[in-house]
Amino acid sequence: MLEGEAGVGKTEVAKVLADALGRRLIRLQCYEGIDSAQALYEWDYARQLIAVRATEAGVNDVGADLFSEDFIIERPLLAAVRAGAGAVLLIDELDRADDEFEAFLLEVLSEFAVTIPEIGRVASTRPPAVIITSNRTRELHDALKRRCLYHWIDHPSLEREVEIVRVRAPEIPEALARDVAAAVGRLRDMDVVKRPGVAETIDWANALNYLGVGRLDPGATGATLGAVIKDHEDQEHVTARLGELLGEE
Repeated sequence: MLEGEAGVGKTEVAKVLADALGRRLIRLQCYEGIDSAQALYEWDYARQLIAVRATEAGVNDVGADLFSEDFIIERPLLAAVRAGAGAVLLIDELDRADDEFEAFLLEVLSEFAVTIPEIGRVASTRPPAVIITSNRTRELHDALKRRCLYHWIDHPSLEREVEIVRVRAPEIPEALARDVAAAVGRLRDMDVVKRPGVAETIDWANALNYLGVGRLDPGATGATLGAVIKDHEDQEHVTARLGELLGEE
């Protein structure tokens, strides 16, 4: 289980892990109102209806096979159970889902098995690696946390953030990458609604480099602030403190 503010790289951990292990990445994006059908499986009613019409027309005879493997729409959880050790299952932003879905998820993950009434039990002989992320908009249940290895991901240090920018955007000069990373670090210490993540740091550095800016200055900073600050009140607050943002006395 990975927790931390939005934009610190929690989702990226799952992508890198899947790449490093040579496994398929299966992502379940959680949101308010998600239910078990959207996470597990659904029946392809359109295909079933076409099959019924074809049977009535004498083209074929599906009979009881309407609820067979051919008509099932596989969602992330079922796909991960079937893939087993060949997959990394990313359950992204679980804190957005409600308590009922979290309880359902706990049941599935405790056995890595699901039962489809029309088909039977589907289980993993060797379970997939599972990464659960949360931005802590609500507390996850202790029952789920007990089954996880927990890690908090914080915003990176200045040196680490410069290194990340240089890896993800090698065309960015190191001096500009350092200026941007230092400015973003100061932004995070300001009283802003949404503290920028590493992705915004990279976006801002790319925007400045595209405009041919070699070092941060008040003009370039004000012109490109929308790449890193995504809230109107935050922009007004930061614009009034550009000197502080640039580290000027």
